[in-house]
Amino acid sequence: MTNNNQKLELTWVGKDNPEYDISNIEPRILEEDPKLSNCKNDPNTENMIIHGDNLLALKALLPEYEGKVKCIYIDPPYNTDATGVAYDDNVEHSLWLTLMKPRLELLKLLLSSDGIIFVQIDDVEQAYLKILMDEVFGRNNFVSMLVVESGEVFGTKAAHLDKTFVKVKDYVLAYFCDNSKRGKFKTLYTKTSG
Repeated sequence: MTNNNQKLELTWVGKDNPEYDISNIEPRILEEDPKLSNCKNDPNTENMIIHGDNLLALKALLPEYEGKVKCIYIDPPYNTDATGVAYDDNVEHSLWLTLMKPRLELLKLLLSSDGIIFVQIDDVEQAYLKILMDEVFGRNNFVSMLVVESGEVFGTKAAHLDKTFVKVKDYVLAYFCDNSKRGKFKTLYTKTSG
């Protein structure tokens, strides 16, 4: 006898940490900073730049924007031990997943039913992120994994070819909120010389 309720999922230490359960995150109120605001120049603007913890900001956006956002692009920490960034970019993989999961869950709540999300990442966490996004957005809502050129092999990168593989691409995972209600893509072409 088989159990039809079973599903494939990624598990890790800390996955069910109640501190990162989105229902336990206290809602906050966003306050406009008049010194940084452009609303007096464009009172009808719908644009915002939010300074602060993105988890708290996403939760604060829910009351007004839940189910209303058509397109989301995020560029989360790659977890590559990069220098010169304002956050810890070298955490244990399970902690990285624990930090990503509630943010993706909140982003899904913000998406409209015909919305789409794009998440850029490199090869360090790409495979884990794909499985996590399959879990949060549903594997059937996966659109594609785009490959983006992020560099070329010359200069300093070329000097170390004998010691390592050179990173020259990133990935962008694309998911619909609900594949059955997805919009249509319009193909745009650009002339190239040659």
